[in-house]
Amino acid sequence: MHYQLSTLSNGLRVITDSMPDVRSVALGVWADAGTRDELPNEAGAAHFLEHLLFKGSERLSAQQIAEAFDAVGGRSNAFTSKEQTCYWARLRDEDLPLGIDILAEMVRRPAFRQHEIDSEKHVVLEEINMNEDDPTDVAYEEFVRALWQGHALERPVLGTKSSITDMTRADIHGFWSRRYHAAATVVAVAGRLDHATLVEMAEEHFGDWHADESSHDHAAATFQPRVGVRHRDTEQTHLIIGGEGLKRGDDRRFAFGLLNHVMGGGMSSRLFREIREQRGLAYAVYSFKFPYADSGGYGVYVGTTPSQTEQVLHLIGDEFKKLIADGISVGELERAKGHVQGSLALSEEDPNSRMIRLGRDEIAGLEHLSLDETLARYDEVTLDDVHGVATELLSGPKVIGATGPHEAASLEPFVA
Repeated sequence: MHYQLSTLSNGLRVITDSMPDVRSVALGVWADAGTRDELPNEAGAAHFLEHLLFKGSERLSAQQIAEAFDAVGGRSNAFTSKEQTCYWARLRDEDLPLGIDILAEMVRRPAFRQHEIDSEKHVVLEEINMNEDDPTDVAYEEFVRALWQGHALERPVLGTKSSITDMTRADIHGFWSRRYHAAATVVAVAGRLDHATLVEMAEEHFGDWHADESSHDHAAATFQPRVGVRHRDTEQTHLIIGGEGLKRGDDRRFAFGLLNHVMGGGMSSRLFREIREQRGLAYAVYSFKFPYADSGGYGVYVGTTPSQTEQVLHLIGDEFKKLIADGISVGELERAKGHVQGSLALSEEDPNSRMIRLGRDEIAGLEHLSLDETLARYDEVTLDDVHGVATELLSGPKVIGATGPHEAASLEPFVA
């Protein structure tokens, strides 16, 4: 096996990937808690909590946490998604006990000091303001809202200004006490380590933690043509057009990954070549996908002069039609396989990439594929596999999220 997995008596999982030739470790404490798990009074609590845990516990202050990592040349941060939250640290291998001690203290015993909650509200509000000033971020939020309207995945990770302003200590503590516990936690580590020793450290720091059951609001999504526009007098229109994608465990995800690369995943992709290289209609154009437990999505982003918006949308629509009618060529398939496989192989040299893959797949319940197994899955993808995914997904309902000097009605013909 390329990894080792142990489960403590309280349900907490410890998963490791040994890299004996490096002198560092990447440590992640993953919580099975994200934006989709919030109650109405908790909008933005998952992300707010991520900020707040760095304010420390009764034993450690925020300054002590920062100084402890600085003193050993380590780095620590966190990220929140719609489905998970990860607190991570990069350290020398000999400093792994320090990292486990601090992250366990942060996650298990946050102080929730009222004055720190009040001050951190301002930080999160400034983060929301920063995103509001970025038209690309605004277009993305409009796209997500249109794509998953009425579904748990619609909720913005940051929450809203009003939800953060109104959030109380009881709201944040309630989310933490309900979603943070041993059975919903994974400790993932990649680098120079000994698995048995790490399990002993995890038992010491997490072994007496309570183990509750976690459930999620999983439900099928209903996709309908929609347009969401934030009207602004910008020099560019920032728009995303897309639709339903694949769930994260779908076996066709490997074919979808190759389709995404051919469509808009790199400088040799169809959309980049057509829209930027041949016609000069945009500086940035790319496609992406996001898979979740019960739903998935894909999108194409482009930033262009407002007067060129309709032309760009026509070109994207034409490319969708070509992929539905004819699929991709043998050359495109081989180049896409080479790109994806090469990128995966390079990421294997980075402990942080390996830790994230371990933690993400374990918390999500996905199978742990080795590099060779993953490469083999991509090798098995055929032209018919890619064509089948393109036909099913690209012919489905479309939505648009945009920022710029437009009204929604002017873009509705492109999702009809």
